[in-house]
Amino acid sequence: MIITSLLDTDLYKFTMMQVVLHQFPGAQVEYKFKCRNAHATPMAGGSGFDLAPFATEIREEIRSLCSLHFQDAELAYLRSMRFIKSDFVDFLGLFRLNEKYITVTALSSGEIDITIRGPWLHTILFEIPVLAIVNEVYFRNTQKLPDLVEGRKRLDTKIGQLRSAGLSDLKIADYGTRRRFSKAWHEEVLRVLSVRLGTAQSPGNMAGVAGQLAGTSNVLFAMKLGLTHLGTMAHEYLQACQALGPRLRDSQIYGFESWAKEYRGDLGIALSDVYGIDAFLRDYDMYFCKLFDGARHDSGDPFSWGERMIEHYTRNRVDPRTKTLIFSDGLTVPRTIELYQQFRGRCQLAFGIGTNLTNDLGYEPLQIVIKMVRCNGQPVAKLSDTPSKNMCDDEKYLAYLRQVFEITTNA
Repeated sequence: MIITSLLDTDLYKFTMMQVVLHQFPGAQVEYKFKCRNAHATPMAGGSGFDLAPFATEIREEIRSLCSLHFQDAELAYLRSMRFIKSDFVDFLGLFRLNEKYITVTALSSGEIDITIRGPWLHTILFEIPVLAIVNEVYFRNTQKLPDLVEGRKRLDTKIGQLRSAGLSDLKIADYGTRRRFSKAWHEEVLRVLSVRLGTAQSPGNMAGVAGQLAGTSNVLFAMKLGLTHLGTMAHEYLQACQALGPRLRDSQIYGFESWAKEYRGDLGIALSDVYGIDAFLRDYDMYFCKLFDGARHDSGDPFSWGERMIEHYTRNRVDPRTKTLIFSDGLTVPRTIELYQQFRGRCQLAFGIGTNLTNDLGYEPLQIVIKMVRCNGQPVAKLSDTPSKNMCDDEKYLAYLRQVFEITTNA
């Protein structure tokens, strides 16, 4: 059994789920799975990227996932978070994932189709553990003797780079649950990083550097290892607002205002790439610049994005040094260091590293996602600054979305 706790997911799933409970409890949604890797057919003794042979095993793991419920200690941990409300924890005490809302189908092409369809409130927690299941099932079948020695060597190199002179203020966070090699490897990586980089909870660590590991998005490991839990909103939240808000053009503004209504200034990091940076900056006016603590980058050129955000804050009479820019798009440690060196001292900085931390053992990782494609029967979409990240099953709607948000450069 790969997933043994419903806390083995990213924090932003709970923060979004609380908004859904309080503001959109009747919303109906649909999610679709996608593998972005170039398709390849397994050869004898090889791996490739065909997932169809593992569909039955994935279904069995999902069935086990749906047998789980929150334990008392887990609910108490969630209740201890300042932004989690008591009635939401009470609801989670009754919550189960229901297998009837998810289907896994092996396709003749060798790929798999995973569709999640049902009430948003009852399906939102599927995404992260299902992606973790697909990863671990795939790798335990194709890499039966994983090269942990190589993985540890690569992790050691990353730690050495982060501990270089002049980088003591550079802090990274783990965002790697969705695409980890395995749950056991994920935990090992976090334990090693905690000891060798130090955390906010261990200022006198043996590395001699206080707190270069800012925390983790994974709620289970945050609780288990005493790490800081991190996360706010994901793309699905702003996508759903395309169907839930009063007017499509105002859906991004509606999403930010609904978030502020729920959290009253807490969890104030705005996601900037659901419609691309240009559309984001048009909506992210002086009010939001002052209200939110910062913004997160997840597609497009991060250096250009950072410069534009700093310029935007300055133009809106906000000191960018008081705001946080979070970088989280396919980061490696060398790229993280480059970004830190460019923006240090000009704003607050945070870096979320995912796949490169939790799935770097020498094998090509699966680039898999599960994205919302419909809400209340209406198509919804993401139009990021990286066109390959776009996902929608309705081309006419995509064209309309580009027109409404004046998006001309996105393929």
